[in-house]
Amino acid sequence: MFDRVGVPLLAIRVGAVVALMIAFAGCGSSSGEGAGGQVAAIADPAARSTPGSCARTVLATLGQVAMRVYHEGVASERTASAMSLIKKSIPLRAAVEAGDARAARAATAALLATGHMTNLRVLRGSEVLADVGPAAVAPLQGTLTNAAGAPIGRFLTSVWSVDGLLAETNGIAQAVTVLRANGRTVAGSLGIRRRELPRRGSLTEHGVTYEYTSFPATAYPSGALRVYLFRPIRATVGVCGASNEDTLVNTLSRIATLIYRAEAGRRTLDEVDRVAHDPALLLAASQRDPLATRRAVVGLLNKHIVRLRVTAAGRLLSDVGGPFVLAPVPGSLRLGGRTIGSFLLSIQDDEGYLRLAKRLVGLDVLMYMGSRLVKNSLGPAPGAVPAHGRFQYRGQDFRTFTLTAKAFPAGPLRITVLIPIPYS
Repeated sequence: MFDRVGVPLLAIRVGAVVALMIAFAGCGSSSGEGAGGQVAAIADPAARSTPGSCARTVLATLGQVAMRVYHEGVASERTASAMSLIKKSIPLRAAVEAGDARAARAATAALLATGHMTNLRVLRGSEVLADVGPAAVAPLQGTLTNAAGAPIGRFLTSVWSVDGLLAETNGIAQAVTVLRANGRTVAGSLGIRRRELPRRGSLTEHGVTYEYTSFPATAYPSGALRVYLFRPIRATVGVCGASNEDTLVNTLSRIATLIYRAEAGRRTLDEVDRVAHDPALLLAASQRDPLATRRAVVGLLNKHIVRLRVTAAGRLLSDVGGPFVLAPVPGSLRLGGRTIGSFLLSIQDDEGYLRLAKRLVGLDVLMYMGSRLVKNSLGPAPGAVPAHGRFQYRGQDFRTFTLTAKAFPAGPLRITVLIPIPYS
């Protein structure tokens, strides 16, 4: 399940990586620039991995993933939803037709409150009727029309706040992300002195060597910038393989695991707290009332929670949500200082994990409960897929990786992730 825009999809902390970024001022060696200014391709995947090539392979791979994350703000379901809401807003259309700035600001605020966008600028001719939102990237432009379809104004919007992009990229890449333009840092936690940086390379400071890569992006409302990812070479050692391809597979396998683990992270704990203190649920559970419990459960779903199961005195009172749900997290219901029941919730289902892995990382996913294939993004009749190793499907080569997850309410769920070779 995708989260509201501007809010990280993954609740993954990068404290261990950040701690390595001590006293970063920046000086050292760097590599040349690649064609088109994009993230470097992985050179000779079959070649034997060395400490230097391992770090470059890890950063090239993370750079590809980071570009996918940024692209969520360029062309995706998220951007399509935002554009549709804006264009179909009747209050906004009426405000623009009337040239009413106050009404335009009210309509803009209502659209931002939906969580489908972070920024919105509304124009009638050259007049700005409304302009609301934080620092952002990836601007999107559109035309506002009247009921007859004639143009009446324009708008500029974004679904990626700067803070949201940094948090999401840091989390999924386990790196530190910095936005830079004109030789200076415009966002990010690293104190890099003002100077131009090559598009990829390495930097050494206080005996710590960092590998980095970057790709081009666009600031909101306009202007070129680059997104840089930095990671100490020592932090890449754990994923180094015998060959560059093995290193790539190890890197992406770790990301696939992080995506799953995030579903039982901080965001889930926030939902546990919300459920544990819901007055309607506490009252229903204390009275052992299945109907009232179900009503309370339904009221708690459809925000972040995809399934919620409540028990009291050893009796199941309610279990509402999808059939194939991941990463259940338990909680207790307490009233008047005593425990009156318990619950199990999840914020992610099989489709949500599959979509995150596919859209943000470019990986296909197969999910099994026992021998039963319950989710499949690869295609019809995948056949016997090895848990780990090489696999070919319809002419496409893959490397596979399998992790054991938790099904809801209990039991193992086997997730086999397929990494396309070559990866891009």
